[in-house]
Amino acid sequence: MMKHLGRVAALAGLLAALWLIWNDNPVAVLALMRTAGAGLMLAGLLHVLPMLANARDWQTLIRGAHRPSFFAMLRLVWIRESVNSMLPVARIGGEIVSFRLMRRWQVRSSTAVASLIVDMQLTLISQLLFTMVGIGFLLAHAQSNALRLADDLAWGVVALTPLLVLFALVQHANPFERLTRVLNRVTSGQLAALAGRSAQIDRSIKLVWRRRGVVLRYLFWWQPLQCFATALEIWVALYFLGARVSFIEAVVIESLIQALSSAAFFVPGGLGVQEGGFILIGGALGLDPATCLALAGARRIRDLLIFVPGLFAWQIAESSGKQRGHMIGVL
Repeated sequence: MMKHLGRVAALAGLLAALWLIWNDNPVAVLALMRTAGAGLMLAGLLHVLPMLANARDWQTLIRGAHRPSFFAMLRLVWIRESVNSMLPVARIGGEIVSFRLMRRWQVRSSTAVASLIVDMQLTLISQLLFTMVGIGFLLAHAQSNALRLADDLAWGVVALTPLLVLFALVQHANPFERLTRVLNRVTSGQLAALAGRSAQIDRSIKLVWRRRGVVLRYLFWWQPLQCFATALEIWVALYFLGARVSFIEAVVIESLIQALSSAAFFVPGGLGVQEGGFILIGGALGLDPATCLALAGARRIRDLLIFVPGLFAWQIAESSGKQRGHMIGVL
């Protein structure tokens, strides 16, 4: 069901993106992208910088003798982003793939799950903070016709904040252990063996959150570094597109685009959502629609340069794991 929903959402998003481009002088959009040329490729390749920061902050959440190396974590980040961005997996398929790979690298199940969950929790909290900063900037500096957009975004943040706070605090309620106990009663004790594992996951999540130095560095150093590095992609792309914006404005665009993409997690690659978001947010900062759509096109170039090869890297990792498992079975 989810697979079919993802395909329908992808098709609808693609049609919406094509409509936006066709409705707003596609010749001008293509001319801008042609003029920018290799500059858009450079902007896309700069996505390696936030991936480096993400690899390091995620690595700090993992403890134990089998903690993957930095380059192994960078590979995980690459594959996770590629799967989540390009496939109809509702932004969780990358986490499942990452878990499988970490288990092959001998990382304990509870440790791997805990690192993934806390990474998601902290990322959502960080996104909320940057979204609030972006909305505040729009309210203070945007043109008058954009105030309604900022107001709508602000109400959206207000509505989501209690859910995000609950998500961040849920580890104190031992959710995995409680859920397993309920299922164990329903199945007349057949899941008893899993109770220990679920309790270990809950304990591992709590242990990560108790490392306050790691959590604070994640929120106030590594996550801002990721946001600024991703905003650099936008700033460079706009520079080559002939739009002179400040770096702060690039950060605002990135923070709000990330918020919209997260809200539309069920649309693979944010098709249509990103294009519409760039028009709304860029327009609020004085950018013309053609430039906004060309910027969205630059983001698609990044996907082709970084995420499509990431899908091949995932397939190689899966096939090498199967070959290794087959050789162990033969021996």
